[in-house]
Order: sequence, then structure tokens, then C-alpha cells
Amino acid sequence: MKIATAAYKMDVLDDWAAYETKIEAWVREAAQGGADLLVFPEYGAMELATLAGLDVAADLQASIRAVSERVPEADALHSRLAARYGVYILAASAPVEAGQGLPVNRARLVAPSGAIATIDKQIMTRFEREDWGVRGGDPLRVFDTELGRIAVLICYDSEFPLLGRAVGGASLLLVPSATEALAGYWRVRIGSMARALENQCVVAMSSTVGACPWSEAVDTNVGMGGVFCPPDVGFPSTGVIAEGVLNQPGWTFAEVDLRQVETVRHDGVVLNRLHWTDQQGRDDVPAVTELK
Repeated sequence: MKIATAAYKMDVLDDWAAYETKIEAWVREAAQGGADLLVFPEYGAMELATLAGLDVAADLQASIRAVSERVPEADALHSRLAARYGVYILAASAPVEAGQGLPVNRARLVAPSGAIATIDKQIMTRFEREDWGVRGGDPLRVFDTELGRIAVLICYDSEFPLLGRAVGGASLLLVPSATEALAGYWRVRIGSMARALENQCVVAMSSTVGACPWSEAVDTNVGMGGVFCPPDVGFPSTGVIAEGVLNQPGWTFAEVDLRQVETVRHDGVVLNRLHWTDQQGRDDVPAVTELK
């Protein structure tokens, strides 16, 4: 299959029609490029706040409410586009007021049938905890699709190996991200590559890019698209299948054969996933030995 992973630039939207036109143009370009699966980034939906006015978009809590109110319409649009173009789409995540107090950071995986499944971020960054008041959402999920078994870890979640292990049955892991600095981009990328190594799977990472001076939440964005793998039999020795250009908006495409994941898991040069349990009993804090 072919994966298209986005370096996505958010815009000030004049009206809903402008958003529809923009998203369809992105989907059409990826589909015409042969993509079967499109991966949009974390918080890429924040541009929806501009539909309520720049004063709302600039206010953290007001922007959360404005975006959350638009998510059902955005979902309907993505459902129509997935069906029209015959692709799977991971829609850009959004803060969603899910009726349980604090909002969650929610992505949605849309099938070519138009069916939609939700995925929530599990562990919040300091900004989300201390400034936004965003909480962890529903438990992680793994999806059986026509393309293979897919899971999603949203941005910071990719930096935690036990979350990766929890969805380790997936052959393809999607990591939508939004990072304001180069260090943040590399933290998520290093986490994504580590998850690909230890779970012997393919990881597709997307990013928001560019300046959004109208938003306190996503004012600066650094990143690029990338698709990573275990550096083992049948995969690139670098662990990088494809990568975009830093901060350049657009799609990064990668041809992926998930059958190779099963080959590596069963007969790779190393068997990280199989040998995971060999760590058990070795996590006690070792004694400190003086050596001078």
C-alpha cells in the first residue's frame, strides 16, 4: 500500500466552504498520488477556530469550544471524502468536549465506507495539562482494516514504550504530531523510531508546520512527514522509509508492504518484539557500587 503523511499548514478560514475546499484539495492530491491511507497531524483542526473569528481563535478556552463544536461537521466531510476517493483518512486531531468535564485530544480514523472510529490521546504534555486543561481520553484501540492492523499514538504518547507495547499487535502505527520547536519534533520522531524498533512495525508520523500568529495554542509549528521501520530484513538500514523536507507543507509518500513486518517479527536478524518479556524481573533499581 501507499501511505501519505502530512506536513500540514493551518490557515485562517474565511468560511466553512473554504475549509471544505482545502481539505478536499489535500485528499484529492494524496489520492491522485496513489495513497491508500492519509495521515493528518495532531491539532491540525485548530484552524476551525478561525471560523468563529480571530478573537475566539486567540483565546485558549474559547478556541477549544469553537473547534469542538465544528468536529461533527468535519467528521461528516472526512467521511464523504474517504468514500469519494476510496481512502482511509486519519483526520487531524481536535480538542473535543466529550461531556466528561475536561476536553480530550481526539483523532478520528475514517474508512472508505465512511465509517468513523475515534482515538484519544492518553498522556498530556505540560502545556495541555497546565494551560489548556486537556485530559486523557478513552483507552487505546487497535483497528483491523483492509490495509492491515492499525493503531494510533497521538504525539507525546509515542514517547512512552508501554503505550506502544499496548498496541504492539498492530503492524502500522500512526503518530499525528504538533510540535513548536525542532527539539519537540525530534522527541516525537525518536519516540516513533523507537516504537518501530521495539515493536518491529511501520510508523507513519505527520506534523503541523508554519506560523499561526492568530493562535496562542499552535502559534509556532516545526516538523515534517516521515515513515519509519525496524532496520532489519527487507527494510532500509537507516530505519527511514521516507521523510519530507523540514517545515515544507505537503505530503510525504511511502510504499509499504506490511507482510514484511510479519517476516521481520518471525525471522528478523533480531526479535525485539518476541524478546520483550526477557526484560521482566530486570527493572528493579540496581544497587549503587562505589568505584573510585
